[in-house]
Amino acid sequence: MKLLAKFNLVLIFIFGLGISLIAYFAYNFLMDNARQQVLQQAELMAASASATKDYTDQHVSPILEKTPQHSSDFLAQTIPFSAANVTFKYLRSSYPDYVLREAALNPTNLDDRATEWEVDLINYFRNNPNQTQHVGERSTPTGQVLYVAAPIVAAQGCLQCHTQPSIAPKAMIRHYGPDHGFGWKPNDIVGAQIVSVPMSVPIALADRGFHNLLISLGAIFLLTIVLIDLAMYFIVIRPLRRVSKSADLISKGEIDQPLLAVNGKDEIAEVTASFNRMHTSLIKAFEMLNG
Repeated sequence: MKLLAKFNLVLIFIFGLGISLIAYFAYNFLMDNARQQVLQQAELMAASASATKDYTDQHVSPILEKTPQHSSDFLAQTIPFSAANVTFKYLRSSYPDYVLREAALNPTNLDDRATEWEVDLINYFRNNPNQTQHVGERSTPTGQVLYVAAPIVAAQGCLQCHTQPSIAPKAMIRHYGPDHGFGWKPNDIVGAQIVSVPMSVPIALADRGFHNLLISLGAIFLLTIVLIDLAMYFIVIRPLRRVSKSADLISKGEIDQPLLAVNGKDEIAEVTASFNRMHTSLIKAFEMLNG
């Protein structure tokens, strides 16, 4: 096997190992970064929903509760959770894959009843009361989504509507009925706020960046191999071939070969100079033998 071929095999092994390690760490980094971006979006949306609830509770509900209509009709605008859900519905008109759920085990509005996987989340918070947040991923028909869940605790303000039908606002009873949404106890975890954000776009961007990185590394690898091969050929291979060719001719008796040019002071130049001295010594030895 030629020297250049051996050298290329070594380079391919080294570069292949390096690219594999870079690809492994780069892929994990890009995917972690994509997940962090999605998580930040989910947390921002959850914070926005909480801000909407706080604003409704502190500034909207006190005003609406003083209106004559509130005593006769149920005004959903006075309920902070309802305000957050309605606000989020407007957001979903532009971002349909983003979902906010105020899921409860026993809600007043049956649309908020927890599904099977949401029940598991609520039970997780009930079994781990010190946990204030849970982050996870799940597969949906539209792709992988990341969700951020927080427990919903029955606060004092909730109990006036959710303990028993007899003390609940009559307008709410007429609107939702007396059969569900009651029996809540102070500080019980009754549900979970769940924000779901699609991961398809960030993951697609991460995949595209990863593929572009691999293509760039491959192009740099090939260019590096070509440049190193050219340098090896002109610096090492071609001078050694001249020495080898001259040595082959001298071994066949053609000792009248011109001395090889010595360029530089590197190891190849030293080998060439040594060969020239040997060649000169051989010529003198032949001259002495031929008298």
